[in-house]
Amino acid sequence: MRLLHTSDWHLGRAFHRVGMLGAQAEFIGHLVETVRERDVDAVVVSGDVYDRAVPPLAAVELFDDALHRLAGLGVPTVMISGNHDSARRLGVGAGLLGRAGVHLRTEPSACGTPVLLSDAHGDVAFYGLPYLEPALVKDEFGVERAGHEAVLAAAMDRVRADLAARPAGTRSVVLAHAFVTGGQPSDSERDITVGGVAAVPAGVFDGVDYVALGHLHGCQTLSERIRYSGSPLAYSFSEAGQRKSMWLIDLDAGGAVTAERVDCPVPRPLARIRGTLEELLADPALTPHEQAWVEATLTDPVRPADPMARLTERFPHTLSLVFDPERAPDDPGVSYARRLAGRSDQQIAEDFVAHVRGAGPDERERAVLRDAIDAVRADEALQEVAR
Repeated sequence: MRLLHTSDWHLGRAFHRVGMLGAQAEFIGHLVETVRERDVDAVVVSGDVYDRAVPPLAAVELFDDALHRLAGLGVPTVMISGNHDSARRLGVGAGLLGRAGVHLRTEPSACGTPVLLSDAHGDVAFYGLPYLEPALVKDEFGVERAGHEAVLAAAMDRVRADLAARPAGTRSVVLAHAFVTGGQPSDSERDITVGGVAAVPAGVFDGVDYVALGHLHGCQTLSERIRYSGSPLAYSFSEAGQRKSMWLIDLDAGGAVTAERVDCPVPRPLARIRGTLEELLADPALTPHEQAWVEATLTDPVRPADPMARLTERFPHTLSLVFDPERAPDDPGVSYARRLAGRSDQQIAEDFVAHVRGAGPDERERAVLRDAIDAVRADEALQEVAR
């Protein structure tokens, strides 16, 4: 069976205020052509179909067009909700859509109930594990403390139990939306840290033939059987070096995996350039970036006059301007944003305690901070579900 694995469409998202709907429509057209030209048997979409819980109408219309075109090919599609999606909204009409070959899996309780597709070698069971917000699903899975590893492990126990009851030789594919240990994040993914931990070990997914992951925006291979497709478009300058693609997966009669990357259309290349303003305006080595979307980091010790206007004369598609004068890390002039870069909410809170009273929190206080941060996350998730 030949699968096309994609994820993280983020329909409706902009790139630094530049609308991406046209580029997203071009990607959908490319996906449909790939399905047709490469004899794909099933499409799997591993979450974050939309960029937010209540997407704009134009994004909904594009999604509707994608579903009609995929259904028109007669090729089944299996799709899960991600942490950006409203599972309830995405799942509306799932029963009717399933009759057309579009199988939406947005209910955590259905993790152990597969979509069964067949080829000449028998059945392939597709298990959809939508994004599992630990605070919202811990009771469903009977885990004592909310955490990504605990709820995913419980969901996978249901998958393995169902698979064990099926005829020998039944092959299996799991769709999941999670941060798995070994994956490399970008700046454009929403933080899903719970209890100070975001990543889950790859061993959680033992026992199945292929795991089609979503959430991280870079295409990557964690093992031959566990892969991220990444987003089809770049959504932050941290993705400037990424090759955007989908995975074409061949699953043989015994469940062995063969994988090929299929490149996605690039609306405009990304470039991150750094130096003083005069260096950036004069450096001939930067000529290839003149038509790219540009993030320029200026290292001038004093902020120059009209830097954006001057930069756009050479780089008309400059979207982001960062000031980063060359200074020591402990220089009081270093920006607040730079001091916080790469630090988690927990670390920032602990640093604040240390700054206010002169000593950092002890283990009990760290636990209180961790619980408070998790409680805010859980409340935000509940409010999003209720919208």
